Order: sequence, then structure tokens, then C-alpha cells
Amino acid sequence: MKSVIWENSTLKLLNQTKLPLRIEYVNCKTHKEVAGCIKNMIVRGAPAIGVAAAYGMVLAAKEFLEASNKNFMDKLYNAGELLKSTRPTAVNLFWAVDKMYKAAKDNEEASTMDIALILEKAAIDIHEEDIALNKSIGAHGVKVVPVGAVIMTHCNAGALATAGYGTALGVIRTAFEKGILEKVFACETRPLLQGARLTTWELHQDKIPVTLITDSMAGYIMSQGQIDMVIVGADRIAKNGDAANKIGTYSLAVLANYHNIPFFVAAPYSTIDMDMASGDEIIIEERHCNEIRHIQDVEVVPEDIHTYNPAFDVTPNKLITGIITDRGILAAPYEKEIDRLFSKK
Repeated sequence: MKSVIWENSTLKLLNQTKLPLRIEYVNCKTHKEVAGCIKNMIVRGAPAIGVAAAYGMVLAAKEFLEASNKNFMDKLYNAGELLKSTRPTAVNLFWAVDKMYKAAKDNEEASTMDIALILEKAAIDIHEEDIALNKSIGAHGVKVVPVGAVIMTHCNAGALATAGYGTALGVIRTAFEKGILEKVFACETRPLLQGARLTTWELHQDKIPVTLITDSMAGYIMSQGQIDMVIVGADRIAKNGDAANKIGTYSLAVLANYHNIPFFVAAPYSTIDMDMASGDEIIIEERHCNEIRHIQDVEVVPEDIHTYNPAFDVTPNKLITGIITDRGILAAPYEKEIDRLFSKK
């Protein structure tokens, strides 16, 4: 199942708010429609958001073809700022928009039609690169997976969160293909249940053995000696290796550390933010209170109950055993390793 499809100048996004009970796509023909889909989590997962935003820039360019070149570039910049305003934590969004705007800026003397064609090719390249990066993450990550591994994961870092294959689930898929994976424990991931609705569905579709647990069961299962390793994705990794991921990841890392269980983060190079020295600088998105007050459309607590709904938390680098990237596995000291990673051509 593809999360992002580009076809006939239309961006088709798999509506992940409806999964797994309904499979439907939302057709986007304007950059504002793409922005709405990102904000409302119709498309989610840092890499998938980045790919969608890249196509959003293509749609913006096609909307502004009749503008003068200067006006075209101004409108394109504003479209990019709108896309970037939708989700503040996922760095792939900013990376993709900035990359697309630079491609336009580098060719601003060309006709608006030519710029739009250049941007379309750039977005397709980002899309195809993401799939290749995920498979490379899987190839590197499987090297640290023991034979007969039982792996715990949190939220969804699979094909649905990327252009295809997945980051954390990319490692899990590769381990399954090589016959060394026994099974996966997937945390449900409150409040929107991405683990329950998306991760278990993905793995079940691929016939990968998966057991769903509530988030609060993780420590008990670790204490029973059932887990060999934890692998999660990331929405932003600071230069020192601190990693922001779906809320609940930090708790899982603390539990893994206490039980001496390896804790890995899997992400492509585009998730590493070289402009952020540490996780203290990462902006944590706070989402609407109804995501806690409701499960799907069913109210479970009264409206006058106060809520706090941060969408992400930050796991400090000292709790991370290794960061699995498309260019290899990084180990502490992470800042030195990340500098080495980015020095590669």
C-alpha cells in the first residue's frame, strides 16, 4: 500500500486516519490541500511528510504559472512557508521544502513552466530516494539484529510513514526476509493509536508475526525477558544524537536502559538536523485536546477535563545504543559520528 502517489499532476495521499478499517485516498490539486492533509495527519511520518511537501511545492508552482518570475518566486516561497507551518517537529518537512525552493531559486531566470518541470523532477527524485534510503537502512540495521530476535517498536515507522518500506520497520522487514526475526511487539501508541491501527496492519499484511500491546505494558514485558531489542523511528535528530519521536518513545528508552535492552533509532540522513545542537532546541508540537478526550469519534472523558497533548518527546543520546542510517550505524559519541556522516559525499 503506497502512502504517496503522484499521478497526472495530482497528489494522492492515503488517508491514514481511516486505516485499517477503510482504504481511501485524498486527491490534492493545490498546495493548500497538501498543507491541510499534513496538518490533519492524513499523511504522517516524517519522511512521508517530506515527500508530500515536495509535491506540494510542485502543485504551488503549477498554480502560479501565469505570474511574472519575481511574483512567481515570492508566491512559491510563501507556499513553502505555509507547508512548513503545518507540523513543527518533523525536520524532513523543512528539509524537503527548502530543497525544492533552492531548486527553483537556482533556475529563477528560466520560464515559470520550466521551473515547474524542474521542481516536478526534483520531487520525484526525493520520492524515489526515500525508498532507496529505507532499504539501505534495513540492510545496515539487520547487522545488529540477533537470530531469533523479538523486537519492540513504538508508533509507526513503516511504509505508511515513508515513501515505502520504512525506517524502523525497514529493519524489521529485512530481518524477516532473512529469516532471523521471531516476532514484533507493537505498542498501541496513544492517543491516535498509530501502532495499533497502522503498524500491526502493515506487519500483518506482510505476514510478519506481531503482537499488539498497550503502551503501559512495555515495562512488564521487558521485565519478563521477552524483548531482545527496541527499534523506533525519529522525526528529528539533533547534532548531538538526541532524537525526537512520537510521545512515549522516551519512556520506552528509559525502560530499555533499566533492563539492559539495546535501544536503536532508525532514520535517513534527512532526519538529522545539523542546525540543532541538542534536543533541547527541538520544538515539540502540541495537538488538539480532543485527540485525548476522544477515541476516533467517541468521547471518553468530559469536555471540561483539562488535557495536555504533546505529540513528541525527546530521547537523550545517552539512552540510544545506536542510530541506524542509510549510510551506516552511528554510535556514541554521536556528534563526532554525525559530522563524519555528513562529510561523506
